[in-house]
Amino acid sequence: MSPTDIDKLIEMALKEDAVTNDLTCIATIAEGQQGVARITAKAAGRLSGVYLARMVFEQLDPAIEQEWPVADGDRVDTGSLLCELKGPIHALLAAERTALNFLQHLSGIATLTASYVEALSGTGCQIVDTRKTTPGMRKLEKAAVIHGGGGNHRMDLESGMLIKENHIEACGSITEAVGKCYSQSDKIWVEVECETFEQFEEAIHACPDIILLDNMTPDEVAKAREITPRSILLEASGNITLENAHAYAATGVDRIAIGAITHSAPILDLSMRVTPEKTAAR
Repeated sequence: MSPTDIDKLIEMALKEDAVTNDLTCIATIAEGQQGVARITAKAAGRLSGVYLARMVFEQLDPAIEQEWPVADGDRVDTGSLLCELKGPIHALLAAERTALNFLQHLSGIATLTASYVEALSGTGCQIVDTRKTTPGMRKLEKAAVIHGGGGNHRMDLESGMLIKENHIEACGSITEAVGKCYSQSDKIWVEVECETFEQFEEAIHACPDIILLDNMTPDEVAKAREITPRSILLEASGNITLENAHAYAATGVDRIAIGAITHSAPILDLSMRVTPEKTAAR
């Protein structure tokens, strides 16, 4: 996302949280009281969204001093200090939830992605994402996948041509659909999603750039790998979990697409605690 788009996203999120009218802070904390806030990890994981969280505090109050000894893509352990902030407690607490929402969500995606990457270690197979992302957050979530060690599939509908069951049904056949896609453009890659081995065999003869094997077993994927030319990238997806991902990768498939790393990643548990600065005794 561009800096302008990020600014607009943060502005919307802060407005959504009514940060200029924090009734609890107004009632309980003196205006102008200073404090020190520390964000720590309550679980081990991989970070993403550090830049975004930093910008939340900066946008709400540029006077807040920030020290972040970590960066996007860093591994953290339980108890790791992510940042220390100094400034008005009202501003620190007003920005807290928005900053943590971004940081926890994106770090959760990076952490789950890293778990899949680790599960595939030594196989040469790559983990990639899908377009199953939060509206308005796609570029940030796909960046989080990169921070977790994964790769990006299509960013949007104009980034590549992915022929799925509805396209095949409307067009008439895989062969016809692949031909029409290449007639449309010879500069954009073409991928075919196959739900059956019969479709896969037709796809091989149509010769797209990529063949996606959807909801097939590791044995079926291994069989497909044996007869797929290396000029065609082979991808697997559907019902692939952390428990069986290595079995799929061991078939020799080039990459595995996991929608869950963006649409179902649990957050990385983080906490922010504020300590009021002591005032001089009178």
